[in-house]
Amino acid sequence: MTITIRPATPADVGTILGFVRELAEFERAPDEVTSTEAVMHEALFGAHPAAEAIIADTEGVSVGMAVFYHNFSTWTGVRGIWLDDLYVTPDARGSGAGRALLSHLAGIAVDRGCQRFEWWVLDWNERAIEFYRKVGAEAMDEWTTQRLTGDALMKLAGRM
Repeated sequence: MTITIRPATPADVGTILGFVRELAEFERAPDEVTSTEAVMHEALFGAHPAAEAIIADTEGVSVGMAVFYHNFSTWTGVRGIWLDDLYVTPDARGSGAGRALLSHLAGIAVDRGCQRFEWWVLDWNERAIEFYRKVGAEAMDEWTTQRLTGDALMKLAGRM
């Protein structure tokens, strides 16, 4: 099975959103996806894209994707790559598609002068964690994620 990694195009928006929904189902949060094709199109291909995406194809069929964007470290003084979502369809897992997507993103990071390539993984997703260890990723266990949403965000912003 030959895996090809390519930049996403506007024609891939429906596929990307479908993959996002499948990922949310896997991550036990299917009701948290509120994005639409129009919102995703604007985020990826609008006048000021918020993120980029790459697609893994095999034999003309899309079997995976990665959505990423740049972050920045004041400590290094340069930007990095933040992997927001990595998804490979169940039938294509173990085919090398996930590794090909990560490898391609690592190449983008190096080509763009990034010093970091980072992402989150759920602590119960042992298969993914094992995979990430095999490619050389290190856990950042001393850091915890903090998030403001909804009313808390509005209140802190002084909008409530």
